[in-house]
Amino acid sequence: MTIEEVVHGESKNVEFKVTLPKDSEKYTKTIVAFANTQGGKLIFGVDDETRKVVGIDEDELFRMMDSISNAVSDSCVPQIVPNIDPQTVDGKTIIVVTVTPGANRPYYLGSKGKDAGTFIRVAGTSRPAHSEKIKELEMEGARIYWDELTCVGYEVTEEAVEKLCSDIVKFRKEVGLPKQDVTITQLINWKLLKRENDSLMASNAFVLLTSDYFPFSKTQCAVFRGTERTVFLDKREYSGPIYEQIVQATDFVLRNIRLGATIDGLVRKESYELPLEAIREMIINAHCHRNLIDDSCIQVAIYDDRLEVSSP
Repeated sequence: MTIEEVVHGESKNVEFKVTLPKDSEKYTKTIVAFANTQGGKLIFGVDDETRKVVGIDEDELFRMMDSISNAVSDSCVPQIVPNIDPQTVDGKTIIVVTVTPGANRPYYLGSKGKDAGTFIRVAGTSRPAHSEKIKELEMEGARIYWDELTCVGYEVTEEAVEKLCSDIVKFRKEVGLPKQDVTITQLINWKLLKRENDSLMASNAFVLLTSDYFPFSKTQCAVFRGTERTVFLDKREYSGPIYEQIVQATDFVLRNIRLGATIDGLVRKESYELPLEAIREMIINAHCHRNLIDDSCIQVAIYDDRLEVSSP
């Protein structure tokens, strides 16, 4: 830990404690949250408000390190084993507790139980995880990914396979990638399809890329008057393959924002008030990073002063 890192303050992966709280839950929930997300560092001896390094008294240092180790071992389920090290910053000793992302999720406080004791990091705070998030963590801990699961009862048609393969080839060409044929074998290698005996089974990902089978797989778009969600001027709902939804939602935004023009010599250059690349990236990220266990839809909202893209 350096003084420069301290100056940057708390974040999703860093939290400060000026001293060791008497109530261990005030910091063990942060340990749990780090293990359930991307890991992080819990630092004792730094004021979280002023970011001033106050340090830990040398006489208390090893007692505090033992207390932290015991509290984490006694409180966290499954067991979390962080690295607990003294470090010197700005001439003072601090304690840095480093937690790596856990493989046996969900982690929770045993005294509260899984439903109430599972925490995750949101920005610079540790928040209780909702039931949908706990289910997602359980799947991660079991090395199960929703998009790779077989969609039982979904029929794999030749038309759907051919359309997906041809669309992938078309998109590769549009972005300048080398020409490559896409076949059923490739879809199986990508875990979009599975072969069982003489039959092809669809993964959930294949279903998302070829149909509107899942009711939550929609992009809801609206234009609102003013800056609040009170009166809407236009609305559309797009379903079907998610890559088609992305194109349709992007086009919806472009139709409903201003297009300006500048003159550069004899050349007229037109541009939207928001960069096309940024709009497309927002909508793509909303689909790629959404929680697929949540039954909410992607929402794209255009106001007089902003564009908002919401993702469950």
